[in-house]
Amino acid sequence: MTRRDTSVDPVFCPENPLVPPDAVASWLQALPQPIALTGGTGFVGSHLIDTLCAAGIRPRVLVRNAAGPRWIADRPVDWVEGNLEDTEALDQLVKGAGTVVHLAGVLRGATESDFMAGNRDGTMRLLASVERHAPDARFVHVSSQAAVGPADAERGAAVDIEPRPISAYGRSKAAAERVVRGFGGRWAVLRPPAIFGPRDSDVFEFFRMASRGLLAVPSGKRCLTIAHVGDVVRAVIAVVAVGRATGIYHVGATEGMLMDTMLREIAESGGLSARLVRIPPWVIRAAGTGASALRGLGMRRLPLSRDKADEILARHWVLETRTSIDQLGLDAPISFDEGARMTWQWYRNAGWL
Repeated sequence: MTRRDTSVDPVFCPENPLVPPDAVASWLQALPQPIALTGGTGFVGSHLIDTLCAAGIRPRVLVRNAAGPRWIADRPVDWVEGNLEDTEALDQLVKGAGTVVHLAGVLRGATESDFMAGNRDGTMRLLASVERHAPDARFVHVSSQAAVGPADAERGAAVDIEPRPISAYGRSKAAAERVVRGFGGRWAVLRPPAIFGPRDSDVFEFFRMASRGLLAVPSGKRCLTIAHVGDVVRAVIAVVAVGRATGIYHVGATEGMLMDTMLREIAESGGLSARLVRIPPWVIRAAGTGASALRGLGMRRLPLSRDKADEILARHWVLETRTSIDQLGLDAPISFDEGARMTWQWYRNAGWL
């Protein structure tokens, strides 16, 4: 089946958001406004904007190209055209804001400097604009589990763990966190793990493999934390509304999941049977090395790289999330099988599978 235009959502919109305003009503009332966002055209940001718009909140959104804002093309938002290198656009975005949510980032790059330029330096410029034009704003930086690195044990990495990132992307996100911690105002860092759900194109690859009846998995025991996008949206809103003046939070399932179990549940939740094929680590490393060489030649959209291979082969990508969930007063995370069924339905409605 031909994949349809990814700017059209057949299910979710401000009239029918993934996270309804009623589910987060008390927090929405506590959000300092105006609200400014980077990364609003992406996977997580677009669902957050749907919820805000459904609640009658009109956010400001930084967008590279106002003529092509992907998922939020028809949303009632105030566009600010520019990027994280554009100081004038960042000043306009945050001027007088009560809340600034930083979701934008570089996910793929050929060199470490590519990641640092987008993730560390972009965050630095954005915070400089906040300090000039919205020093009293609540600043929420959506980071990544990659900034922490793999956990030493299955119990998971706590928020106060010393970061040990193992990839250029992770090091750039850790560097961005250090920038945020140096901000003199009210800041919070939210670290999600791998995120799945409607509109996602990364974990989607596992759903696509399951639809073909074959699931490739690295040999050996691996455990991970995963989060449904709805839980991440709720967490962002809660961090703004009730989070401490400064602090770091983890979001995602409260129990780690074996990768084998996750893949089997993806297939079963879609009503399918798929065979697990175990791939030797050296094959994944070789493929990652080859992909990195191609990225260096300009093919930057390749999903695999040497760093990504290292991340795939790490044993335990587990976060300790229960403490943060309790502190923020969040409901129990969406169960993986429920989230996977919802995601299958969306992919099929959208024509992705």
